[in-house]
Amino acid sequence: MATVSKYLVYGPADTLRRMPNQLFEQIEPKYLYDYKSSDTGDQVHVAVYEEYEKQINASVTLTCIIEFTGKQSRFELKKTGGRMGFRGSSLDEEKRTIDDEVVDFILDFGKRFGLTVQQEKEQSPQEDES
Repeated sequence: MATVSKYLVYGPADTLRRMPNQLFEQIEPKYLYDYKSSDTGDQVHVAVYEEYEKQINASVTLTCIIEFTGKQSRFELKKTGGRMGFRGSSLDEEKRTIDDEVVDFILDFGKRFGLTVQQEKEQSPQEDES
């Protein structure tokens, strides 16, 4: 099970620069890597969140890659692990998962500070009929 969600966030550079730090303060990652380009000033943050699901005896990992280019921030969330099928269906639907919390943070932060948040949809390849 691997799902990928991508979000583009547009707004003032100072607000976009503050966003990853507030995310990491509010939802603390298990692992965190930061990179700042000395040439362009671009920043890349990679955070790994891990959540253990006791009901299904499996852990779910969320990798969050944040690219800040000055004009926009790009969030790429990749969720892996867990169980599929019958055993995975026994999860409580009311329980919030780690990816729900991160996505809610992105949307809430964008709304509070007047940022433009766009979710990128995966384009399914079109088959050519010839």
